[in-house]
This record gives sequence, structure tokens and C-alpha cells, in this order.
Amino acid sequence: MTGPMISAVAAGVAYDEAGQGSAVVFSHGSMMDRTMFEPQMQALCDRYRVVAFDHRARGPRSEGPYSLYDLADDCVRLLDSLQIERCVIAGMSMGGWMALRVVLGHPDRMDGLVLIASSGLSYSDADRSSWEQHYRPLLSTERVGREFALGEAQVCFSDSTRRNNPEMVRHWVERWAGYRGPTVYDEVCSWLMQDDISERLATIDIPTVAIHGLEDEAIGIEDARTTVAAIGSASLVPVPGAGHTVNLESPDQVNAALRAFLVEVYGEPARG
Repeated sequence: MTGPMISAVAAGVAYDEAGQGSAVVFSHGSMMDRTMFEPQMQALCDRYRVVAFDHRARGPRSEGPYSLYDLADDCVRLLDSLQIERCVIAGMSMGGWMALRVVLGHPDRMDGLVLIASSGLSYSDADRSSWEQHYRPLLSTERVGREFALGEAQVCFSDSTRRNNPEMVRHWVERWAGYRGPTVYDEVCSWLMQDDISERLATIDIPTVAIHGLEDEAIGIEDARTTVAAIGSASLVPVPGAGHTVNLESPDQVNAALRAFLVEVYGEPARG
């Protein structure tokens, strides 16, 4: 990594920051934390100011209920505290749903939008009920536990990643197993119970790219295609062999897509 990385807390939000230049802000997915973007921080900090931050479930304000709009407000307060007037916001899964609400609420502060393994679609009543029942037992468990965490890994990582990179999968399973059950349930409900913003997607007119694994079982790539079709300024980058955690599973392909997108938004930056 070029230059020192700063780890700090601002506006009640823990974050990592490195580099200088135009700002790129990363928002993590459910069950994850800001460290999931280490490959992107390392790849981009030589030309951009990169920030990755933790949502409430990974911090002291973990108790719910709260909504994606509450998380969006947290994000904007962090931008204010860091004196980031404009940025490209990149959100993975839940972080993408949150990022969409930041873009819709504060379009004057957004230079671009990156949806990583995410979409602009809400859940049907049937899917919402099914997923809520799946996570409901966590309300009565002190910790998520290894068995439940292993089940999450089946959804979050592709077959090839679980086979070829078991150490990375094991790292996240061990981390998830130690989470408080009710905290994860509240986090899940923030995106599971989200409102329908599909009719508002057409109002987004900033450069947008969706980066999506072709083996994503949590959010199918067809949802990404539908989202891209609704946002006139959007394009889709499919990543073969990658599952839901596409930026960890295929970092080189994702980083290349991010660099190309940032050149589209900001032009070719000066080195150093």
C-alpha cells in the first residue's frame, strides 16, 4: 500500500483511509466489515483517497431496529466529518442498497456509484418472510455460532472459492461465528425490510457500474441486469467464477473494473 493507512473513528463510525485525490468510499455488506475492501484499498490508494467504513452492526451502535436510511445518514455524517464534499460511493450487497439511498438523497455530492453484488430491487413478501424466518433464531442466541456461519458461507462464496481458497472462507466463518445473534438479526432486517425504490432508479443520472459474480447465489445477476436497465447511466461487469463476495473472490478483475470506471468518472489521475 502506498503511504500510511489511517484507522480512526469519526462521527461515531470506524473507518480506514489511505491515499490522496478524488474520494472513493466503500460500504460493506451484511455480516462483513470494512476489512473486506483491503484488496481495493491497496489497489487504488496510489491515485485516489480511499475510505472504507463500518456500519452499525460492527460498531458500538449495533442495536436495532434501524433502516437503510439510518445507515445512509451515518454515511453522510462520516463524509461531513472527513470533509468529503463529493465522492464515488461503492457499496457491496447491503452496502449497495444503502449507497443507492445516499445517491437518491444527496445527488449533488455523488460523482459516481458502484454496485458490487447488489441491486436496486426490494424483496417480495414471500422472500422477505422466508429470509426473516431463517434469521429469526439468532434473536435468542448469544453468538451466531459456527454451524450457522458455515451455512452463510455456502451462500456468500462460490463453489470454486470454497474449494480453491478455503483459508479466506475460514477467516470469515470464524469471524461471523463470534458475532452476537441479535445484532446480526437487526442488521439483516435493515435490508430485508427495505422499501421499494425501483421507480426512482431512473432518476439516477451519475455514472454507475454494477460488478457482479456470475455464481452469486445471494443476489442473482438478473437482479443486477434489471437494475442496470433501470439506470440509464449504468453498465454491468459480470465476473465469471465469482460468488456474492466478488471483490474478495476475484479482486484482480474487480480492481480492474474499478480503475476503468474511476478513469471514466475522474479522468486519468496523476501518479503519486
